[in-house]
Amino acid sequence: MPFPDLIQPELGTYISHVTMPKDFAQFWASTIAESRNVGGEVRIVPAQTTLKAIQVFDVTFPGFGGHPIKGWLMVPRQRDARLPLVVQFIGYGGGRGLAHEQLHWAASGFAYFRMDTRGQGSEWSVGATPDPIGSTSAVPGFMTRGVLDKNDYYYRRLFTDGVRAIDALTGLDFIDPERIAVCGDSQGGGISLAVAGIDPRVKAAMPDVPFLCDYPRAVEKALRDPYGEIVCFLAQHREKKAAVFQTLNYFDGVNFARRSKASALFSVGLMDDICPPSTVYGAFNAYAGEKTIVEYEFNNHEGGQGYQERKQMAWLSKLFRVA
Repeated sequence: MPFPDLIQPELGTYISHVTMPKDFAQFWASTIAESRNVGGEVRIVPAQTTLKAIQVFDVTFPGFGGHPIKGWLMVPRQRDARLPLVVQFIGYGGGRGLAHEQLHWAASGFAYFRMDTRGQGSEWSVGATPDPIGSTSAVPGFMTRGVLDKNDYYYRRLFTDGVRAIDALTGLDFIDPERIAVCGDSQGGGISLAVAGIDPRVKAAMPDVPFLCDYPRAVEKALRDPYGEIVCFLAQHREKKAAVFQTLNYFDGVNFARRSKASALFSVGLMDDICPPSTVYGAFNAYAGEKTIVEYEFNNHEGGQGYQERKQMAWLSKLFRVA
């Protein structure tokens, strides 16, 4: 297939035109404070598995509005000191999956938490967390739920869940609060950028082929959904373009990247027709912290998969001094 977007050297010099709202920081500070003030119970119970070297906990914590959010916490059974924490967010349509899946972080000496995604988890992996808040008129999917009002937008809830997950876990006596990383691919990569841009406790971010970046360009260039949900919405709501993109500015990975000081390891697929590579570079080039990016020249939205996970484990082990 031909490359669907910019190629090097133009790709590496691309600068996004996304603007940051003047009240961006205040909006997110008040959003997080509002949910923290609601409070809620954190429940951590052992999960029933046959795993011997890895211990898995079924976690429920209060997310946006105090809503209960699920996740799996995995740790090595043998541990002599506090563990660095890796929080992973899930791709579009997926959920936290099953308790015995994704063991490589815990097997490498990290505490690993895979957060469920509210209202998702039926497309390619199972979830266990409903979204109790409804929506105004929207295209099927999640991209346009509440998109005419930043306070009602679906991703306000989801990004807040991500920060509240860190709140729930940093108090555990086997977690090192000074070594917190976030990661995820596609939608999970976009969430990791958001959480790293909101929460300075995050010291490392690993967004793979990140979604939710540079919305104006993504809507123009993406050949496959989910960005097409926005196109479909605007095809019917012809007079709502300004309102839609005004809301999306508060949820754009480019703006979160401008605020993050965490060290970052990005990845991009140069044949990606879901998250066009220029949108990834829009966030990467705006990123304020120390950063590097890995290109997979002949890959679509699958990116590097196991190859990138191997790079992540080596990179984060060195950064967090995990022997």
